[in-house]
Amino acid sequence: MTQRIGLVVFPGFQILDLVALSVFELANAEAGRAVYELEVLSEHGGPVASTAGVTVDSRAFDRRRFDTLLVAGSTTVPPSSGGLLDFLRRALPRTRRLGSICTGAFVLAEAGLLDGRRATTHWHFARELQRGFPAIKVEEDGIFIQDGPVWTSAGMTACIDLALALVEGDLGLELSRAVARKLVIYHRRAGGQSQFSALLELEPRTDRIQQALDYAKKNLHRNLSVDQLAEVAHLSPRQFSRAFLAETGQSPARAIEKLRVETARILIEEGGQSVDRIAAQTGFSDPERMRRAFHRAFGQPPQSLRRAAARTHAPAM
Repeated sequence: MTQRIGLVVFPGFQILDLVALSVFELANAEAGRAVYELEVLSEHGGPVASTAGVTVDSRAFDRRRFDTLLVAGSTTVPPSSGGLLDFLRRALPRTRRLGSICTGAFVLAEAGLLDGRRATTHWHFARELQRGFPAIKVEEDGIFIQDGPVWTSAGMTACIDLALALVEGDLGLELSRAVARKLVIYHRRAGGQSQFSALLELEPRTDRIQQALDYAKKNLHRNLSVDQLAEVAHLSPRQFSRAFLAETGQSPARAIEKLRVETARILIEEGGQSVDRIAAQTGFSDPERMRRAFHRAFGQPPQSLRRAAARTHAPAM
């Protein structure tokens, strides 16, 4: 049976959110049949302009049923009209999945659909969402969150992770992985995974330091001493340490720990491997050392993050 997927847009929506529909389109191709029927919706129908100035055609709200409705976001907190809010309130009881992308969470919140639920949004707006809607439990560092039939995602490219998770729930892990390969991306990030990246945070200016970081990420299971990294960068250990600190604002040891913790967190949240194995794979000498590093980075042990990820992926009741 074909599932109707609706993406709700409004004047000033973020055009990147349309890529979520590409995930369902490619899922149809991989499945070899029309699993999903895709529609762009708006309150009044017709052309709707994005923040980029590009317009998309849309169909006006009506009383048709949708399997899944997703509300697009914007680069700011999006406007909410009475017609939009009424449409979403009516839709929730008769829609299997209702979700938001990025700041679209503010629209769901204003409609009262996130009260008492866990939710996320773009990290830049997470605290504003929490202040404005205290009945929501905002988890500002999640990629996406499912709470019953309601799904919310972080900003920008997180819409791909959200859509892949929906496809995985419908058609299985292998097909969703095939879609990810078609999109030329790593298979979707775990829902509880951090919105931030240690590598993006470091941003070295020279190729030598970048080369050392690339080597480190591929060899986290090794000791990764300053002498080793300096050799990769073709610098003396003293020159390397000084250049690394000047370019990244961190010592090599601190940066490597961040890379280890970030990689270990991904593996913890994905499940399937023991904590002991993940500790060895990411270069921690033992699980206790990894536990201490997790407390420094996240304020909680690996097991707590694994339980939180499991709750994120728990099926709706």
